[in-house]
This record gives sequence, C-alpha cells and structure tokens, in this order.
Amino acid sequence: MTDSGTLATADARSAVKRQLRLLIALGAALALTITLLPGLQPAAEAFPIESHCGTETGNTSVEGFISHDQLGRDLERIERSSQGRVEVEEAGRSFNDREIWTATVGHGDQVMLVQSDIHGNEKHGTIALLNLLSTLGNNSKRSAEIREKITLVAVPMMNPDGSELDQRRNDMSWEDTVSLHPQLEGAPRAWYHNARLNGFDVNRDFNPDLDYTPQAEDLPGTSAGVGFYLTPAAQTVRDVYAGLEDEFGNVDVFVDLHNQAPCYREGDNDHYSPLSISGRFISDPDDHGDWPEFDEDDSLRANLAVYDALQQGNSPFGKVTLYPQNINLPGTALGSFSLRGSAVVLFETSGQTQHIGQKRMGMLAKQVETGLGGIVDALTDGTFDDLDPERYDDIPPRRWAN
Repeated sequence: MTDSGTLATADARSAVKRQLRLLIALGAALALTITLLPGLQPAAEAFPIESHCGTETGNTSVEGFISHDQLGRDLERIERSSQGRVEVEEAGRSFNDREIWTATVGHGDQVMLVQSDIHGNEKHGTIALLNLLSTLGNNSKRSAEIREKITLVAVPMMNPDGSELDQRRNDMSWEDTVSLHPQLEGAPRAWYHNARLNGFDVNRDFNPDLDYTPQAEDLPGTSAGVGFYLTPAAQTVRDVYAGLEDEFGNVDVFVDLHNQAPCYREGDNDHYSPLSISGRFISDPDDHGDWPEFDEDDSLRANLAVYDALQQGNSPFGKVTLYPQNINLPGTALGSFSLRGSAVVLFETSGQTQHIGQKRMGMLAKQVETGLGGIVDALTDGTFDDLDPERYDDIPPRRWAN
C-alpha cells in the first residue's frame, strides 16, 4: 500500500516528529507506561494523520526492536526482578536451533495464552508482552490480584528464525521438511510453503487435532483446510497449548499478535486506524469435524474487552477497527484453537517493519499492551461474561485508505 492519505499541515507533522523524538529519548521503559496499576493512564497522543503509508524512503531500521539474543536477556531479567513470579522456560527450538521461550505468570484457574512474532516482520507484540510480564510480575496489589485469578503464558517470539531475518516466513526448505518428516518423501509441497522464499507461513501450519501427524495423502492442502504441523515452531506452540489443556482442561483465551499494512481507515471516517482486531476465523465449524467446544460468543467478548480498554479516558488508541470478517482459516492458530473452545483475539497493529521500520514503535507497542490489559482485567474482575457479544458488530470495519 503506497497511499499517504490526508496530509497533515507542516506544523502538525513537526509536532508529531517532536513527540516521536521525545519518546525515543525517554526510551521504551518510559514510553510504555504500565497501565494495569490503578490511577495510571497512557499519555494522550494523537495518532498521526500522515500515517507512514510506505511512501517514505529509507529510515526503516529495525535495530530498536528486540533481537532473539536480547529477548533471552530480557526474559532472564524479568524472571529475576519478579523474584520468580514470572517463570521462563525453553518450550522448544526453531528449525535453526533457536530457543522458543515461554514466560508464565499467575496461578489462577483462567488461562490466557498469548503469542507474538509468528511472522518475523511483525514485532510490536514482543515489546508489549515483555512490558506486560514485567507489570504482572511486580509486587503491587493489583498484580497480585491478577495472579490469583489468571495464569498467563506468553510466547514472545514464536518464529525466531523469521524474526532474525526480518521476514514473514521461517527459514526452512522443503528438503528440510522431508528430512524431519520422511513419510512425506515424494509428496507434493504443502500449499503454504514458498520455494522461492525458502520458508513456511507458520501461521497456516495448525490443526485442531493436536495429535495429528503429517501424512503424504493430505498434501498439498488448501487455504480453507487445516495445516499439518510441519514446522518445529508450530509444533512447539501446539505442545504448549496441549500441556495447558491437560493441566487446566481448557485454554480460556488465545491471542495472536500481528501487524498489518500501515494505512487503513476507521469505517467511513477520515481517521487512520492504528489497530484492527477480530474473533472470527471459522465460517462453519461443522466443516471441520465434531468440535462441540467451539464458542464464537466468547471470542467476541474477548475482542470487546480489548476494544473497550482502548476507548477509555484520554487514550490515543480509540480508532480501532474490525479486521475483515468473511474469512475461513482453520489452519491458523486462531482458527484451530477456536475450534477447541478457546476465545480467540487477533491483533493487527498498524505497520509491518518493511513499511514503517521502527517509527511510532513505543506508541504501537503500548496500544497492544493496553488491549491485552483489557482482557486481563475482564477475566480478573469477573466482567468478561457480562460483555454483550452483539456489540462486536458495532466496531467500525477496516477500510483501505484511498
């Protein structure tokens, strides 16, 4: 997308740039003010009218984002500073042998699983998760209340190979795949593997049957079908999810943190939307076997918890839109896990790295943290079930900026 939308005046653009420089100077720790503590609100900041629509040249650096090595150090620091309230574990390894970590905080009966960076050029969620973990692991009264009510498990960099290369896919050839799954010798390539780019869209590699093993006769598959658990990353998240089901009986909420193109509008308005959300990924659950736990209303409630949190007070994040609703993607983590009974939430934050680099990094990560906090608060305070799922369709739809 290369549309600059409605141009701001020179003064407005200068003011936005000064605000951005100030945020960078203060650093991520100050830019990402903790919102879950009582009385603290994000600083008001208007979402820029000129929304970095991919028309700029240069300055798309990603050095300010978190590398895999830095993530390991940050998780170790959070575990230490939380005095063990946040527990970090290696859940698995990527194809290129990079650690895939989980960080768990809380011991309540309600389970929330959140993953980020399944597409390696979609990075804001990792920052948001680290800040949320730091908050929930502190010694405040509110964080203690949350830990009593929920168990939150974060996978802050689900596709580390793609993240290190700053690319959507992982780094895994079809020959590599057959070496891991010899039974696929001679089978057609899975539809979501790209031979030219030498990797999988890992977010099509999921299946509601957690015991499924890849079978040659099921390939190549289609976008309307399930995935095959071919990648070590998807297998790792599947195993984390299965372990939580074994322990708790159900994963109440699953959240997948993504980024989209930078320039969409809120409905028919002139406002750019910094975030799109969705809870619908299965058009007809009966097409995918007998999944009696499927509950779309809970997904709509979870999305409303996000939406409501981003409308509060003087929040600059109010222009939230609905991601397109006429999709059927059972091979995504969101689709597969919703069939298993989880309420699911898609975050699509404005701007992948190739569009905007690290512009507005603090602000965009902050809105993810705030939205996640809305789900956490609703589960903790017992208001989740009171949310009216019919309000979901009142959220403005996402529109292309012309």
